[in-house]
Amino acid sequence: MSDPMALGLAGLAVLVALIALRMPIAYAMILVGGGGIAVINGPALLLNQLKTLPYGQFSIYDLSVVPMFVLMGALAARAGMSAALFRAGNAWLGWMRGGTAMAAIAACAGFGAVCGSSLATASTMGKVALPELRRQRYSGALATGTLAAGGVLGILIPPSVVLIVYAILVEANVVTMFMAALVPGVLAVLLFLLTVALYVALRPGAGPAAGGVDRAEFRAATLGALPVLGIFAVVLGGIYAGLYNPTPGAAVGVALVWLYGILRRGLGLRGMRDAALETATTTGMIYLILLGAELMSIFLARVGLPQAAAGWAVASGLDPMTVLVLLLLALILLGCLMDSLSMILLVITFFWPVLVDLNGGLYQMAEGAGFGMSTEDLKIWFGILALIVVELGLITPPVGMNVFVISAMAKDTPMIDTFKGVAPFFGAELLRVALILAFPALTLWLPRLMGG
Repeated sequence: MSDPMALGLAGLAVLVALIALRMPIAYAMILVGGGGIAVINGPALLLNQLKTLPYGQFSIYDLSVVPMFVLMGALAARAGMSAALFRAGNAWLGWMRGGTAMAAIAACAGFGAVCGSSLATASTMGKVALPELRRQRYSGALATGTLAAGGVLGILIPPSVVLIVYAILVEANVVTMFMAALVPGVLAVLLFLLTVALYVALRPGAGPAAGGVDRAEFRAATLGALPVLGIFAVVLGGIYAGLYNPTPGAAVGVALVWLYGILRRGLGLRGMRDAALETATTTGMIYLILLGAELMSIFLARVGLPQAAAGWAVASGLDPMTVLVLLLLALILLGCLMDSLSMILLVITFFWPVLVDLNGGLYQMAEGAGFGMSTEDLKIWFGILALIVVELGLITPPVGMNVFVISAMAKDTPMIDTFKGVAPFFGAELLRVALILAFPALTLWLPRLMGG
């Protein structure tokens, strides 16, 4: 093994050790990536990189959409949208056995479409739906498991900050990725609703029916959710229709969510201040991670580790689909230890070159080789698959951030019960991965339709 390769593997080992010691991943990547560059090429080159790299990294226009969507989600979490969505979902579905849990799933999907953050979706919907689920005597496992799993819908249903970052990393079109995520996102909602239905069919006492509501309450609940759905339609509909790019679309969304909160008197000065501070903190964290990921990418490229991994995968003789499945399994395991954004930034450096080489190269694909699709289609297909398995990390032990968020609210439910409650939804997610692996058209159909 060459010295540069040994240095690259040693750098990865140090990075994993620092993460295990709870060092923030941005600092860990900056330390390892910057230190590796300094060892290979000297401190002068590292300082020269640091002189220009941050500006070049952060001044990308597509990246300006991140703080706008983060702000939209922060405002939405404080504007009372989650309560309106849950009330409407309960009016439509509450009469069924397990209907209130289904309403929570539907509300998570609707709120995630405006918020774009899984943790914010789980936290906000937990505050709204958990008291009602308790009042109706739902089992602790089903109530907390539903809310923890429902939160993961925020990461895939557009807009999604992680999806935007992935698109920037692989140089994909953000609007195209939004289109590709829509059908898999709807599929997730349907599978989650089916999971609740099967759960209560097998355990009738876990999710009793709440009973119907009168016509006046049904009408009021439905009308109350229309503004939220309208905001979703205006923002994403305008982006899909080409009326504006994602950044102006996000700005329109911020203005509409702010107006909604003001008119509904759910958003005061303190809420706006907190939303602004949250946006600044979250955006700063994302940008710092991006800088660390770029330094790691430069370091690993100089030692040749991604190229070596790609060469090994091609020379192994394994079927490309087998390699892809192994990569997705690795992502699931990493999701047990890392947050979603950090994981995407860290692993795309390795995985994307491997998949491109397996597909027959960056610019042309040999006849009948690889995955049977162009590199552009591969970007879309793999991106959606990667985000779905990243979702699984949010409900997988030992980290399972959504589980920790919900367990902190439901102190009377042991965390082990919450993990048991999310297990059926985990199975539903694995089914969704299998369907998208078997039928890539689930992700490619809408972009091709809109593009054609």
